[in-house]
Amino acid sequence: MPSRLPPPVPPAGPGGRVVVVGAGLAGLRTVAALRERGFDGQVHVLGGEPWAPYDRPPLSKHLLDRPEPAWLADELGHDLHALADRVDTGRAARGLLVDPDGGVVVRTDAGDAPADALVVATGSVAVRPPGWESALTLHTLDDARRLREALGRGGPLVVVGAGWIGAEVAGVAAAAGLEVTVIEAGAAPAAALGPVVGPWTAPWYAAAGVRLLLGSPVVAVHAGGVDLADGSTVAGATVLVAVGARPATAWIGDALPRTPRGELPVDAHHRVVVGGVLPGDGRAPGGDTPGRQAARGAPAVWAVGDVALRRSARHGLVPGGHWDAALRGPDVAAAAVLAHLTGDDDAHPPAEAPDPVPYVFSTQLGHELALLGQPGPTDRVVPRGDPAGADGWTALYVAADASPGAPGPGTSGVLTGVLTGVLTGVLTVDRPRDVAAARRLLGGRGLPTVDLAAAADPGRPLRDALLA
Repeated sequence: MPSRLPPPVPPAGPGGRVVVVGAGLAGLRTVAALRERGFDGQVHVLGGEPWAPYDRPPLSKHLLDRPEPAWLADELGHDLHALADRVDTGRAARGLLVDPDGGVVVRTDAGDAPADALVVATGSVAVRPPGWESALTLHTLDDARRLREALGRGGPLVVVGAGWIGAEVAGVAAAAGLEVTVIEAGAAPAAALGPVVGPWTAPWYAAAGVRLLLGSPVVAVHAGGVDLADGSTVAGATVLVAVGARPATAWIGDALPRTPRGELPVDAHHRVVVGGVLPGDGRAPGGDTPGRQAARGAPAVWAVGDVALRRSARHGLVPGGHWDAALRGPDVAAAAVLAHLTGDDDAHPPAEAPDPVPYVFSTQLGHELALLGQPGPTDRVVPRGDPAGADGWTALYVAADASPGAPGPGTSGVLTGVLTGVLTGVLTVDRPRDVAAARRLLGGRGLPTVDLAAAADPGRPLRDALLA
């Protein structure tokens, strides 16, 4: 690949030329937001998959009862082909050339795609450890079809990983009458929920007819199942690896700075940060956002959805992977792209960008979950309701310095005898009435201080807990 850019390409008409790499939710919303804001230049979309934009959550949640894709044209009312001047599905990006003075060229097997502004919306790819090629993954429409066909042939299903996707598929398969075993290397399922809340979800597996093996690292995957570190084998006609996903940014190479996970650091307006550092790496109630100096040193590249690592004044650094971010972030990016193309980004910087509350939802093992905010690894937990009971419950994550009387290291991590604390996240389980209240509590400029006694009382509205 040449190290220098080809000669600059003149703008495509008075509006300029925008290339969007990625034809999923974030890519589609970017194109729609550009048009909604009056952009009349050329929009060229490159999609690695051969399909029109579709919604990914139903791939696992409705794997067996809704085999047809949930097309986003129907879900959102956006027709990508009507909005964009050119749509090339099945044409993956292979490389990127960036001119510090403004030119951007995306390399593909079918030739170059030059742009005055580039939006990276390539999403993520499922992690598959080396040597596990015989196992299936679930992230794309084609993945779902292969998994559905395999399950249709019968036989036991082995799921490696007790995270969101693993739990969702296990529940769906068990409900369809399949024998299902979920194998987790850690001591508890649902690692994303933390060491206190994760174990509360373990009984759900047996209740759903799923065998759960904890503390059982897999060392090999083969046609007949998996081998565990203790020397035992778990037989399975189908093996699904559900051990996470990573941003799909390998094609960018060293053209832009990426984190070890492959994320692209962006400023508050989703512009990729080059020549500047995202300030801070933890939550900062009322903190700052990347300065204009860093943004001005950036190329004409924006990133949205799973690939973006954004700075939140409320939560610190927020990785992608939130469906809500792929839905809402593109509108912020589109405004900044238009300001850049019209030359107004320095004279008239975009207005203060919104700081959406991180939000993840899941339907798994007979339960409806919603996680809002960004709990930290040392946070304490306040249960709202009984996690072992039959009714819905909520877990409140509170910064570890809650006072007075916060438990010290080595305790269970469940707060008792504490009057107030800073709320960092909320998990609701079969308790939808707390979702909207949690979003409002966490939607201010900084993290809220709450009355923990009021928050822990399931008979009181969650909004009553707000102190500041």
